[in-house]
Amino acid sequence: MKKGIYLIAGLLLLAHTSGLAQNMKRHKIALFAPLYLDSVFNGANYRYGKEFPKFLNPGLEFYQGAQMALDSLQKMGAPLEVFVYDTRSKRSGVSDIISNPAMNDVELIIANASNAEVRQLAEAALRKKVPLISATLPNDAGVNNNPYLVILNSTLRAHCEGIYRYLQTYHSRDKIVLFRKNGAQENQLRDYFNDIGQSTIDKRLAIETLDVTNGFNSSSFTARLDSTRRTVVIAGSLDQNFGEDLASELASIGNKYPITLMGMPTWENIRAFSRSEFRPLEIIYSTPFYINRSERLAAHIGNVFEDRIEGRPTDLFFRGYETMLRFAQLLLETKTDVASNLSRKGNYVFTQYDIQPVFTNKQSMTLDYFENKKLYFVRRINGAMDVVRNAF
Repeated sequence: MKKGIYLIAGLLLLAHTSGLAQNMKRHKIALFAPLYLDSVFNGANYRYGKEFPKFLNPGLEFYQGAQMALDSLQKMGAPLEVFVYDTRSKRSGVSDIISNPAMNDVELIIANASNAEVRQLAEAALRKKVPLISATLPNDAGVNNNPYLVILNSTLRAHCEGIYRYLQTYHSRDKIVLFRKNGAQENQLRDYFNDIGQSTIDKRLAIETLDVTNGFNSSSFTARLDSTRRTVVIAGSLDQNFGEDLASELASIGNKYPITLMGMPTWENIRAFSRSEFRPLEIIYSTPFYINRSERLAAHIGNVFEDRIEGRPTDLFFRGYETMLRFAQLLLETKTDVASNLSRKGNYVFTQYDIQPVFTNKQSMTLDYFENKKLYFVRRINGAMDVVRNAF
């Protein structure tokens, strides 16, 4: 990770702006990411010797992906000026950065940010009437009535809507059971499915509910399954431990019952599913991002990253790359009218986004924000993994 230390040392020297195509009018972009520069440097001295703290990785890899996209745009002569801000700076918080005169002419904001930071940035985007692309946060941060906020990492409700449509398409004749435990988030999941079912104009799914708050009871467990037809079990919790325990129980009886386990977007982080005990169980979960690392572009920039950093890039690196490249190109193509073109298709890098307006209050029809509604469904069975690109 020696090269990684050199990279962050280079970040310390970054003068907050990266100018491209200096001799023509440039479009300005502000990039926010948690870089922790003040925490890892004392002046020009790196605090950690030969070590590279793990807490640096998410923000740094997102930035590195964005920077690599800017390198590509620079080679194309793109007229851009990019301001990079560290959201973990001890000298200036997000509110201070927003009031910086350098932000006055910014036409696009891209952020890898927390709930509180997205709220502040969304308020600034609304005042300035420029788009804020929230690239990583999987919720609306309590923001509403703001047509300049774009959520790329789909919200929990969007996942429930996608799962419901997926089941309508592929499992409408199967038995469907929602396994849940007590909890505020679990209640929200249940309510989302109920609300979606009541408002659907297609065939309504008959979803049974089983409360397993007190643990998995094999007798009540199997009583909800059917040996003569497929049962789709929905894991009604984002808790990864709950999901792993549920999958383990179902895998142990999978030879007696045909089962499909539908999981949550957090399941992409459960490494246990690659173990042999889970191989016979069909496991499906949704994700708004899909990167085929064997495709030419992904393989190329992944190799460049590995050469520079001496490590394998995470999804945040690719997300930083595609977010910057796609929306910088949109800004360049639409110029001052980028906010009116947020739902425009095309400019795909890795992910086929489907950015749609969200109206939380159906009566007032007030546009609350834009959200990526495109979901991919990852399917794992017998040691193989494939991706179903939905057509909804």
